Amino acid sequence: MKTTRREFTKGLSGAVVAAAFVHAAEPQRLPIAFSTLGCPAWDWQKILDFAEQHGFAAIELRGLQGNLDLPSHPVLAAERLVQTKREIASHGLRIACVSSSASLHESDPEKRSKSLADARRFIDLASSLEAPYVRVFGNSPDSGHPVSPSDELKARVAAGLRELGDYAGPRNVTVIIESHDDFTASASLADVLHRADSKSAGLLWDAHHTFAESNEDPQFTVQQLGPWIRHTHLKDSAGKGNDRKYVLTGLGNVPIGEQIRALRSIGYKGLYCFEWEKMWHPELEDPEIAFADFARVIAGFLR
Repeated sequence: MKTTRREFTKGLSGAVVAAAFVHAAEPQRLPIAFSTLGCPAWDWQKILDFAEQHGFAAIELRGLQGNLDLPSHPVLAAERLVQTKREIASHGLRIACVSSSASLHESDPEKRSKSLADARRFIDLASSLEAPYVRVFGNSPDSGHPVSPSDELKARVAAGLRELGDYAGPRNVTVIIESHDDFTASASLADVLHRADSKSAGLLWDAHHTFAESNEDPQFTVQQLGPWIRHTHLKDSAGKGNDRKYVLTGLGNVPIGEQIRALRSIGYKGLYCFEWEKMWHPELEDPEIAFADFARVIAGFLR
């Protein structure tokens, strides 16, 4: 007999209590995470093992083994969720965010409906995993050439955030829009989030993009957007403008230390997540190097 995801999730919390006790006496880990975007070749066990061995507190799910449609991955299937959650807890980890590709810019009714339906699938998965956030994009009709978003575009994105927030709230999930593409300026993001006016909608601050693409000082960005920041992506790069190249943490000119200090100045309690874009840039250093390096460098700012 086939068991539904809903039926399996009813008892998931109890299934991991014993595993949680194993880690009760361990020193508290630093609030750092990495996105699986950076390790597309790793299997589930290697992801968990590496995160635990290098002191990460959480993992952001952005694809597994190259499959970006997370709800369809066997590790996250309804019939395996009890085991998956037990494995996460036994490594002293949690899921920071379930990151979708859903974009809220679509004006075509059919495409928009599909995008929102996809986001709801990810919200259901996040709820099953007891993950607090699902990432979505604002994007634009031509995300390869970002421009300042029009009033019409901002209204569509805000409406999508509000609709998804209404769906996510009862499931203990918050939908977070990433500062990305057309939406990297604080003014545009604040406008959208004000319009959305949802307790279940917030911001994933990609601190690289607001600095590199909108030339914002981290303190300014946090002053403008602080009330909405729920989760943070960090990464470093060298160069300027369209000539920027991602580099290991601390080797570029992105003011990561200032970004962290700005967040701490407002009492930020979220995670500092390393988004190493190995999936999109295979030439980047391997995750074994980049993830460990991030943990070492960021520890220096957080301790």
